[in-house]
Amino acid sequence: MLQKLTIRQKKLAEYLLIVAGTAVIAVSLQFFLDPDGMVPGGFTGIAIIVKELTKGIVPDGVPLWVTNLILNVPMVPIVLKINGWDFAKRTVVGSLLLSFWLAVIPYVQLMEEPDLFLTSVFGGVSMGIGVGLVFLGKGTTGGTDMCGAILHHFFPHISLPKLMQLLDVVITSVGIMVFGIRIALYSIIVVYLTAKVSDRIMEGSTSAKMLYIISDQSALIAEKIIEKLGRGVTGLQGRGMYTNQDKTILICVISPREIARIKDVVLEADSRAFVIVNDSREVLGEGFVEI
Repeated sequence: MLQKLTIRQKKLAEYLLIVAGTAVIAVSLQFFLDPDGMVPGGFTGIAIIVKELTKGIVPDGVPLWVTNLILNVPMVPIVLKINGWDFAKRTVVGSLLLSFWLAVIPYVQLMEEPDLFLTSVFGGVSMGIGVGLVFLGKGTTGGTDMCGAILHHFFPHISLPKLMQLLDVVITSVGIMVFGIRIALYSIIVVYLTAKVSDRIMEGSTSAKMLYIISDQSALIAEKIIEKLGRGVTGLQGRGMYTNQDKTILICVISPREIARIKDVVLEADSRAFVIVNDSREVLGEGFVEI
């Protein structure tokens, strides 16, 4: 019963992330990107282009939420076939929520005089936060989000935001013919920031530092790390090719905030220790994210 309750709570938290993420995306579009004609890629970028092209036909153009909904409907069967019902359900929820927020949140011109640089920065960062939250909830907003998720299934070594970035650049390029090269170039900044920020959000909770420590005092250093930091240490046998001597190479994974403490511990035990610090994109297991 406890396990079922935990699973339910986890799913609820994931759907709440999708709700919050789609709301932030809508704010980014209505407050920053759409007012200045920025094309952020994705179906929302296509929606902005369609809105501009239909202003002579429909008063103020076709609303973003309408185009977004129309474009996403045919994608549902594809998602269902490739990724299964659970992913398809989250995609439907994400696309419906985004269309809902776009219909509810008003179009706002924040600045009297458009500043394309500020718009691209704030629009890209806020869009990245929204996309990152949606992906943390294991959902998508449909469109190129879904296409990126499908590509990520076949190319797992490439991050989801990076795949989306490639797709979005293609759509942004189309915006050149509608809004001109100047706005299109600023739109590329939006796409870049969106990928970077969303990538950071997805990795932020699980990123860590991995240390390789080579020392003649490896046993003492390992003991101190376990005692003072409570972190596990793994020893691998290696050989110094210059000295031709066997050495124990220590491997330790820690959180970024512990890097200063572990450096002090190592230097206290051996001031001549050789330490290599690497960034770890994701760490699963005890002390980090439980599998």
